[in-house]
Amino acid sequence: MTYSYKPKGTCSTNMTFTVEDGVILDVVVENGCSGNLKGIRSLLKGMKVEDAIAKLDGIRCGYKWTSCPDQIAQGLKLYQN
Repeated sequence: MTYSYKPKGTCSTNMTFTVEDGVILDVVVENGCSGNLKGIRSLLKGMKVEDAIAKLDGIRCGYKWTSCPDQIAQGLKLYQN
Protein backbone atom coordinates (compact mmCIF):
# COMPACT_ATOMS: atom_id res chain seq x y z
CA MET A 1 0.00 0.00 0.00
CA THR A 2 1.19 3.50 -0.79
CA TYR A 3 0.33 6.37 1.54
CA SER A 4 1.15 10.10 1.31
CA TYR A 5 1.60 12.51 4.21
CA LYS A 6 2.03 16.30 4.26
CA PRO A 7 4.63 17.05 6.96
CA LYS A 8 4.33 20.04 9.27
CA GLY A 9 7.14 22.26 10.54
CA THR A 10 9.85 21.00 8.16
CA CYS A 11 11.42 21.92 4.82
CA SER A 12 10.03 18.75 3.25
CA THR A 13 6.67 19.15 1.54
CA ASN A 14 5.44 15.58 0.98
CA MET A 15 6.26 12.08 2.18
CA THR A 16 5.18 8.93 0.39
CA PHE A 17 5.38 5.57 2.16
CA THR A 18 5.15 2.16 0.54
CA VAL A 19 4.35 -0.48 3.16
CA GLU A 20 3.51 -4.16 2.82
CA ASP A 21 2.59 -6.46 5.71
CA GLY A 22 3.84 -3.89 8.23
CA VAL A 23 7.26 -3.56 6.57
CA ILE A 24 8.50 -0.37 4.90
CA LEU A 25 9.41 -1.00 1.27
CA ASP A 26 10.21 2.63 0.43
CA VAL A 27 9.97 6.20 1.71
CA VAL A 28 10.20 9.16 -0.66
CA VAL A 29 10.53 12.65 0.82
CA GLU A 30 10.16 15.71 -1.39
CA ASN A 31 12.44 18.66 -0.56
CA GLY A 32 14.42 18.83 2.69
CA CYS A 33 18.07 17.84 3.18
CA SER A 34 18.70 15.50 0.26
CA GLY A 35 21.70 13.57 1.60
CA ASN A 36 20.23 13.03 5.06
CA LEU A 37 16.88 11.95 3.66
CA LYS A 38 18.53 9.52 1.22
CA GLY A 39 20.33 7.98 4.20
CA ILE A 40 17.13 7.73 6.23
CA ARG A 41 15.34 6.21 3.23
CA SER A 42 18.02 3.56 2.88
CA LEU A 43 17.92 2.71 6.60
CA LEU A 44 14.12 2.45 6.70
CA LYS A 45 13.80 0.02 3.77
CA GLY A 46 12.92 -3.40 5.19
CA MET A 47 12.20 -2.05 8.68
CA LYS A 48 8.94 -2.76 10.50
CA VAL A 49 6.68 0.30 10.77
CA GLU A 50 6.54 0.12 14.58
CA ASP A 51 10.35 -0.07 14.82
CA ALA A 52 10.75 3.00 12.60
CA ILE A 53 8.26 4.93 14.72
CA ALA A 54 10.08 3.96 17.92
CA LYS A 55 13.41 5.15 16.51
CA LEU A 56 12.28 8.42 14.87
CA ASP A 57 9.46 9.76 17.05
CA GLY A 58 10.38 12.93 18.93
CA ILE A 59 13.63 13.77 17.10
CA ARG A 60 14.00 17.54 16.82
CA CYS A 61 15.91 19.66 14.31
CA GLY A 62 17.79 22.39 16.14
CA TYR A 63 15.32 24.86 17.67
CA LYS A 64 12.31 23.40 15.81
CA TRP A 65 9.68 21.33 17.62
CA THR A 66 9.98 18.58 14.97
CA SER A 67 12.23 17.24 12.20
CA CYS A 68 11.94 15.25 9.00
CA PRO A 69 12.60 11.98 10.90
CA ASP A 70 9.92 12.93 13.46
CA GLN A 71 7.49 13.77 10.67
CA ILE A 72 8.18 10.39 9.06
CA ALA A 73 7.20 8.84 12.39
CA GLN A 74 4.04 10.96 12.53
CA GLY A 75 3.10 9.92 9.00
CA LEU A 76 3.68 6.26 9.82
CA LYS A 77 1.53 6.59 12.94
CA LEU A 78 -1.34 7.88 10.78
CA TYR A 79 -0.76 4.98 8.39
CA GLN A 80 -1.11 2.52 11.27
CA ASN A 81 -4.48 3.97 12.28
